[in-house]
Amino acid sequence: MGIRVVKTALAAIAAIYTAVYFGLEPPLGAGILAILGVEVTRMKGLKSAIVRFIASVLGLFLASLIFTLFGFQIWAVAVFILITFPILSRFQLKDGIVTSSVIVFHLFNREEVTSAIIGNEIMLLFAGLGWATVLNFVYMPKDEKQLTSNRLAIEDNFSVIFTEMALTLRNPSHVWGGEELLAAFQAIEDGAQRSIRNRENRIWGQEHYWSTYFEMRRQQLDSVQKMLVELAFVYEKWPQGVLIAELLERLASDVKSEVYEGSVETRLQELSLRFRGMELPRTREEFEVRAALLTLLHELQRYLAIAKRLKRKRLSLSTNR
Repeated sequence: MGIRVVKTALAAIAAIYTAVYFGLEPPLGAGILAILGVEVTRMKGLKSAIVRFIASVLGLFLASLIFTLFGFQIWAVAVFILITFPILSRFQLKDGIVTSSVIVFHLFNREEVTSAIIGNEIMLLFAGLGWATVLNFVYMPKDEKQLTSNRLAIEDNFSVIFTEMALTLRNPSHVWGGEELLAAFQAIEDGAQRSIRNRENRIWGQEHYWSTYFEMRRQQLDSVQKMLVELAFVYEKWPQGVLIAELLERLASDVKSEVYEGSVETRLQELSLRFRGMELPRTREEFEVRAALLTLLHELQRYLAIAKRLKRKRLSLSTNR
């Protein structure tokens, strides 16, 4: 049984008892409104309650006008739908269509438009959506532990990927299954979704570290995949490949650091200058392999540039927080 189910049950019961206490009719209507109002995050719950309340009051006003003009005929409900639903969608209130319909059907069932009935419906809204909002704010599951687990999984997989790439450069006949790529992708996507929910559960003091972190890893994974494409063309061992392998082995360790170290970037720049001073390829095979290695080196520069940009951004945000 999920926590959302428990919150929904509590909100519905509280709303129904509140409606009974204040003599609202029908009290079960408040329970239905509470069920509709429970959401997965605090921010989404607050926005949802506001949208549903405004949409319901607007729908109640239009329905009162329509039923007064045309009477409480079944076809008048169709007129209400044809007029009201496009208006709600036009003003970004379509999430309140269902709650608005619940309130309007209560009014239709009464076959009367009076200030007392309208007041009763508005109080049902307060009871149902109010308790849903309260339960949304009282407790939301925390994602920090799982987010940290996602981060560790991503870094472990990246470390293995770089280690395997280094092994391939040292020994092109080395065989690697590549399952860490899929595992890293899944951890990034899961973490990105959780980071959105984690941010939406904070009404005050917005937290940006996790969303920045997973966006960084998503871009870096794209860079890693491009490196692997170039690595596939390295079918012979060359001294330049061994030098790049040393960088990748260092990166396999640095990838787990929360801050940008910069040591690999410094070595990479030195290696780029060293490559330029080497003799030109003498054979076609050497040209192809060295071209792939150079492209891999450039992609490694892009990978480091992403880390440099986004990790520094994360540090400045945490300092200001």
